[in-house]
Parts: sequence; structure tokens; C-alpha cells
Amino acid sequence: MSKGTKVPGYMQGKGSRNPRGIIGDREIRYKCSLQNTILDVLRGRPGWQEVPGQNNIQPNVNQANPKQAGSGSTTQGTTSGYKGSVRNPQGPGTQSAVPTRLQGFQSIPPITRNSDGDWDFYWCDREWLAQNYDTMFLYEHQKILHFRNHYELTRKNLMVKNLKRLKKQTERELGKAEGQSFEFFPTTYELPSEYHIFVEEFKKNPGIIWIMKPAARAQGRGIFLFRRLKDITDWKKGEYQPLSDPNREVPETYVVQRYIENPYLIGGRKFDVRVYVLVVSYNPLKVWLYRSGFARFSNTRFSLDSIEDTYVHLTNVAIQKNAPDYDPDKGCKWSTQQLRKYLSAKHGVEAVKKAFKGIDNIIIKSLQSVQKIIINDKHCFEMYGYDVLFDSDLKPWLIEINASPSLTASGKEDYDLKFGLLNDLLNVLDLENRLTGKEKRVGGWDLLWEDGPILADDGNMECAPNGTTASIPNSFLGCHNERKRQLRELYTAAQSIKKS
Repeated sequence: MSKGTKVPGYMQGKGSRNPRGIIGDREIRYKCSLQNTILDVLRGRPGWQEVPGQNNIQPNVNQANPKQAGSGSTTQGTTSGYKGSVRNPQGPGTQSAVPTRLQGFQSIPPITRNSDGDWDFYWCDREWLAQNYDTMFLYEHQKILHFRNHYELTRKNLMVKNLKRLKKQTERELGKAEGQSFEFFPTTYELPSEYHIFVEEFKKNPGIIWIMKPAARAQGRGIFLFRRLKDITDWKKGEYQPLSDPNREVPETYVVQRYIENPYLIGGRKFDVRVYVLVVSYNPLKVWLYRSGFARFSNTRFSLDSIEDTYVHLTNVAIQKNAPDYDPDKGCKWSTQQLRKYLSAKHGVEAVKKAFKGIDNIIIKSLQSVQKIIINDKHCFEMYGYDVLFDSDLKPWLIEINASPSLTASGKEDYDLKFGLLNDLLNVLDLENRLTGKEKRVGGWDLLWEDGPILADDGNMECAPNGTTASIPNSFLGCHNERKRQLRELYTAAQSIKKS
């Protein structure tokens, strides 16, 4: 095979190299198909250069004169992160984050290259990957968002199918007791294929509430609750399926789940928790967990008397923001740190640690359920958005897993969270080759699993028993997060190790 021959990314060996050479000290070329916080992060990263092309948001910056980008103006349809009156994640009184970071680009010449394959990093959308992956050729250093068949975990019906399969395998090999570790997703059936099995289960438990969800939709669209089979009959006739939707499957696949009727309530309102998980490899399985996230609250007090009221039962921001009394300034979110402190004050530190350890179990078991199915490619990575619900006993339940969690900010705090999240994701991927590869924490990301559980050797004392982190999992969801200080210390230490 000649030096310049391209081979499919997933077939490449370690000896394959881009004829242009590895990144080294040159600028990093990126493409991005989204126009929200991730674009702000990429444009603001020193030494990164945007490559225009198909499925790529065209730069707003005048490439021939980047100084013109320093005005700090926020034009509709440009850098998208947060559309409110405050955009700067560094706080008031300082320059806008995007122009400040763009100052390092003033010596970069205008883009003149052909953009076809001439990139190092691509934040693509799922549709583009589905259309192009099988005919795509990747060089050694290139990184791209999404694994080819990510939907095995993120489609609701396939997620449950894979979890059920691994649970049965675990019970067969290790016994029923070990299978109890999979009791974190509600009783679920796929419709229409398992309709008759569901009807049998329904008749065994009269009077309970079930929830119907489209298998491949997001943001709460198409979801409804019911107590009677008659409601399913209406659904089958199309009452709940808009026939005008050209993108729906015919017939559209749904999942029906037993509704969790005893959710944990704060202020009388239901909530779920968004947890961010980064997978950089499935073989071996290497998983990072982000310390920060948020709890999303319903806008209306919880009640089982009005199961048709989506503002009571669905916590999706896309749903709640349309409530008549929704306050866009206040929103319906708490940080994961706020939530952990509240729960610890009310139930004690140990009870909350047990609950959050249950979230770790959900993450690892769900990823293991697709580990042998996902097409592993060293060029691919995935950032999942897990949605977890606590019941009144503080037991965590897996609601769904998102392959494209929303990166559009709803306010300044949300923007700061997502800007740091994405910036640290790029730090973990380390295209600049500034780390040693042995790190257990990078900014807000903690290494949770690498072909086995990771134990902490440092971390935040706030979440460690008796002030020590020895022999405990390297998991600090909702703990104090001094990510900027940690990054400074990390890069200083990594540089010293490399020099020595």
C-alpha cells in the first residue's frame, strides 16, 4: 500500500498517516454543522482554523481580516450559544469570550484549501454521518463526532432491547442476584411489534399509568400518558400521530413504559437530571463523566389527577417553555451541584452517594449493553446526554439517552456550563497533544471507566468519605468543580513530565 493511499477509518492500522503529516505545531482545521455553543467554543480555541464546506456553517469572521471580529456584537444567526443580553462566560466587565479568543487568529491567512477531507476535527450531525460514513476515508489523526450505529443506544426501543439482552445474559452466567443491577429501567414494550404481549401485561395490572413515547423523536414530541386500552385504540387510529408529518415511520415505532408514579418532588414539582457522558472508545470501553449537569423541573406541581397535562409530567425544556406562566429569566433548572447539596442536607451524605453511585451503574451497564454492537472506530467519539429520574426512595431510573443533547443555552449559567463542557471535551480529545494520556481528570471530566472501574487518587474532598479519596470510584457528579484551576495545574504537570 502506497504512502498516500486512503483506507476506511475503521480499517486503518497504526502505520497509516496523512501525507500532510500529523498535527504537530500547525493549526488544527475543524468543521462544524451546528450553530450554537459548540461553534463558539471551536472559534474561540487558540490555534484552531475553521474550514468552510458542505454541511458546515460558514464563518462570520472575515478570514482576511480577523480583527474585524473583535466588535463583540451578537448578530442573530451568528455565534449562537446564548441569545440573551449577557453572553460572556467570563463574567461582566470583560470582553466577549469569542472575540477575546479570536485575537490569537490574527496571523492566520484566509482559507483557500479544498475542504473535502481537509479537516482534523468534525462536529457533524447524525444525518450527515449516516449518509457518508460507509464511503468515508479517515486519516490517522482525524476525529469525528458519533459512532456509525450510535442509534443502538439512543433509540428508545433499541436501548431497552439491548439492556434486556445483557440482563438475561448476566442472569444466565452470574445468577439472578447479579441481574438485579439492571433494575433501573421501567417495564417496557415496543409497539406495534409487542402489542399483544403488552396487552397481557396491561390486564395483569389494572389501573396503573403507562406512558407512550415515539422511539426516534426528541424534546417530548408525541409523548402521552394513559390508563385505558381505549386510549391505545385511539392512538392506533392515528389520533396521536399527525399524518402530515413526512418524517415519521409508517407505522411509527413507539415504546410503552410503566410510568413512574412516585417521582421525587422538590417544591411539589417533578424533575429529571441531565448527565453528560463522553465515550472515546468502545474497545476497550473508555468512559468519562462530567461533574456538572442540571436538573430540569416541570413548571406545574405534580399530580396524577391530570395525566393529560404535559406541563406536569414532562420536564423537557422544549415543552416547559410553552407553559402559560413560564418565566424565561428564572427558567426551570438547578445545577447538579445545587441538587446534590439539597439532597445531602435532607437525606444525608451517604444516602446521596448511594443514589449517585446508582447513576454510575446505569451509565456503565447501558454502555456495556452495546459494547459489542457499536462499530468501534478510533476516529469517533460520542457525547451522550443521559436523562435520569429519581423516585421517592432516591432510586435512579434511566429515562432515555440522547446522542445529540441540546447545546443551545437557555441563559447565562446554562451557556457557561455548556461552554466549559465542550471546551473540556476538546481538552480530553487532546488534538494538540498536550497531555500524557494517563490523566484521570481533565477540567470537569472524570475518567469513570477504562476497561474496568477507575479509582480516584485525587479529587474533591467534599464528595469523599472522611476526607479521603483513597479506594473510591473516580466519580464526582455534582461535586465542586474548579475546572480552570485544575486545567492550569494539569497542563503544567504534563509539560514537566514530557520535558523530563
